Amino acid sequence: MEQFFNPKSIAVIGANDKPNAIGSALMDNIIQGGFTGTVIPINPYHESVRGLKAYASITEVDPAPEMAIIATPIATAPEIVRQCVRAGTQGVIIIAAGGKELGEEGALIEEQIEGAAEGSGMRIIGPNCMGAIHPATRVNATFAGGMPATGNLAVISQSGAICAAILDRAAEGHMGFSHFVSIGSMLDVDFGDLVDYLGNDGTVKAILLYMENLTNPRKFMSAARSVSRIKPIIVLKSGKSKAGAKAASTHIGAMAGEDAVYDAAFKRAGIVRVPSLARLFDCAELMAKQPRPSGTRLAIVTNGGGPGVMATDTLAEYGLEPAPVPEAIMAQLNELLPPYWSRGNPIDILGNATAERYSRALEICLSSRDFDGLLVIMVPQDLTPPEEVAEALTKLAKRKRIPIFASWMGGKRMTEAIRILHQADIPTYETPERAVRAFMYMYEYTRNLELLSQVPPKLSTELYFNRDQVFRTIYECFNNEVELLNELQSKEILEAYGIPVNPTVLAADVEEAVARAAEIEGPLAMKLVSFDIPHKSDADGVHLDLRNEDDIRRAFAKIMDGVRACNPEARIEGVSLQPFIPNHDFELFLGSKTDDNFGPVLCFGAGGVFAEILNDKALGLPPLNRLLARRMMEETRILPLLQGYRNATPVELEKVEELLMRLSQLVIDFPEIVEMDINPVLIKNGEPIAVDARIKLSRVETSTNMHLVISPYPQHLERHDLTDMQMPLFIRPIKPEDAPLFEELFNTLTPTSIYYRFFSVVKTLSAEILARFTQIDYDREISFVGLDDEEGRERMLGVANILGEPDGKRGEFSVLIGDPWQGKGIGAKLLLQCLRIAQERGMEIVWGTVLAENRHMIDLGKKLGFTVKQGEDASEYKLTIDLKTAKL
Repeated sequence: MEQFFNPKSIAVIGANDKPNAIGSALMDNIIQGGFTGTVIPINPYHESVRGLKAYASITEVDPAPEMAIIATPIATAPEIVRQCVRAGTQGVIIIAAGGKELGEEGALIEEQIEGAAEGSGMRIIGPNCMGAIHPATRVNATFAGGMPATGNLAVISQSGAICAAILDRAAEGHMGFSHFVSIGSMLDVDFGDLVDYLGNDGTVKAILLYMENLTNPRKFMSAARSVSRIKPIIVLKSGKSKAGAKAASTHIGAMAGEDAVYDAAFKRAGIVRVPSLARLFDCAELMAKQPRPSGTRLAIVTNGGGPGVMATDTLAEYGLEPAPVPEAIMAQLNELLPPYWSRGNPIDILGNATAERYSRALEICLSSRDFDGLLVIMVPQDLTPPEEVAEALTKLAKRKRIPIFASWMGGKRMTEAIRILHQADIPTYETPERAVRAFMYMYEYTRNLELLSQVPPKLSTELYFNRDQVFRTIYECFNNEVELLNELQSKEILEAYGIPVNPTVLAADVEEAVARAAEIEGPLAMKLVSFDIPHKSDADGVHLDLRNEDDIRRAFAKIMDGVRACNPEARIEGVSLQPFIPNHDFELFLGSKTDDNFGPVLCFGAGGVFAEILNDKALGLPPLNRLLARRMMEETRILPLLQGYRNATPVELEKVEELLMRLSQLVIDFPEIVEMDINPVLIKNGEPIAVDARIKLSRVETSTNMHLVISPYPQHLERHDLTDMQMPLFIRPIKPEDAPLFEELFNTLTPTSIYYRFFSVVKTLSAEILARFTQIDYDREISFVGLDDEEGRERMLGVANILGEPDGKRGEFSVLIGDPWQGKGIGAKLLLQCLRIAQERGMEIVWGTVLAENRHMIDLGKKLGFTVKQGEDASEYKLTIDLKTAKL
């Protein structure tokens, strides 16, 4: 991506001197923006542009420009792209619209552009875009005039119009940018590429996205999950009102609309979502200028009671109150303020507050460790010069350890004070509500980081799955041209994956129903089985507590009458019979639906016939562990009931977590399952059991796990092996649940071993570091652990890792072996396994930096075929292996 942000030369194809032309505007913006490299106009007339020599074709330019901007009609783009490839240009921006957004003809042109660039390594931004800006290198490769200030916010937008609005607003609000990219139709460069690139740029403090759709959700999720751990990503996703759920054959179809799925994906990636452009600005400004809060304890200082109430009401929307004022702070404020001050938070210092009173009150609040943020509100008052208060606040803010932000309410009288605050990087909002919401979005990112660093607990039992049984069931259904499974077939699949189900039999007619009912002890439930009536209750298709033959016959007749009234043409297989479970405590809903963008989406919530009306649900993406399953549950209103509300029997929540994990594994293993309802799952005496289920299948053509946007644990890579010294070793990919084992491994290391691995003194591993090592993205990182499981419990002996770069062609390796097991061949086995997987994935170069005194690692590298060369620092060696030729 450097070719777009730090090029030495830029060619403008279609450059001209005509007024109001895009080619003319591009030339002006590049030159007037202060670009210090070479600007090359290209047009077929050899006409000079802005006094610069013009060329007829980019192929005439020597050396080739690093970047080219195509400002000609899109129909000319395929041939120009071919010329750029021949010339050796590294990056192209296509400005023109008229691609796939206009239909088949435009889509064909985009295919021709892709074909022209295929295999060249040249990257393309656009078409239908505004271009890119990089203030630090004075690159304004857009037709938007002016160079924005240099800052630490990066913006990626699909909409050129939104880009123009953001630039104009930023100039007014004194906001600066590190990068500004309009990506348009994303024929090549997309959100995932740029998030990856910006995540590795130290000048970027936060990334703002305006998104309409994704072209490669898996790449985006991989990049976002990695980058959000180190810097906030804030997204404004448009299209919330679009009808996401068409008429569906299952509850899940109606409950998992498109926008709700995007929400679930953003949460999983640790992204903060905002609902409007105004909130995007508000949130971005606070994140760019102030430290993130560690909690929600907000102090509010105001010279007006009403604005303080407004701030308090906004906190209440999040279920919060202003932070309590500690006794010591209260005592100091009592000494400072008139006796009739509010004596609480909001801290109302009254309308007659002087600048000195403001300053002293703020100083007292900032001296406390009991506040996580400080909101300073000011309304125009004759006795309070706003400029003096602003100056006082800027002096105090220099020692900030918490976010300090302001709401200077009013108009003309506040203009100069707001300018002073902006210059001091103190965000200022027109209303207290906007200020509080910005603070809460900032805290949401803090909370995201905490959640990303939590270690998921292990289940108390191992999970086993009968994949062969499910495969046979699905294969048989496809052979019989069946795609919508009935209750019995669906339950057969669930039972194979360990999901408890109510035993069920099928009866085709009333006589068979009477006979089969006699085989089941106790009261029965009878339900309609029909492919054409997905919601049984619509046809009076559920009858409960049937105790004798008369009940069975009566229920069967009512069901048939109900079918005739609901859908006379419906195909009826018969009825299902199963034990009736009376007096259950709760009804849950579990389900999944394959989304066009994000693949399988899981759903959990309150169940029963009113599931859609109650709309108490949470969505999540597989794979799940216990922690992710619990987070889904925490998003629902039914969780407090499950935990034992009043006298209700509490549910053993681990069992519900296990249900979700089993459901997750089922849709991971079988992409053919495109919709699934398990409704209801009854909870009685704390135990869950599925009493109804419905599964929809579809034939798919997909390679292993490519129907998922998050790569699951690669269980097929587990194996038992022997080291060269005949030491038994269980080698497997690392898991998030391995954090305790990793910590135990770290505790076996000597200070020297720690220094060899971390290149610094590390005494303990923080939660963030543990998460970084154990919660990996299996798409971009290869990490294997060696375990000793001979003693009945796992013990981690070592770990080897290759972290891939965004392009997937290069990766950096590392190895860590516990001191008691060094020299036993464990490191060689683990690193060799990593290298083989990297080679299979098409990685070309693996490298690593090793301290000169770490002879064991240098010798291991030589043994495996690495070349060893002196690094730039004499105390280091660089080990490199070319996987294109290596024989592993």
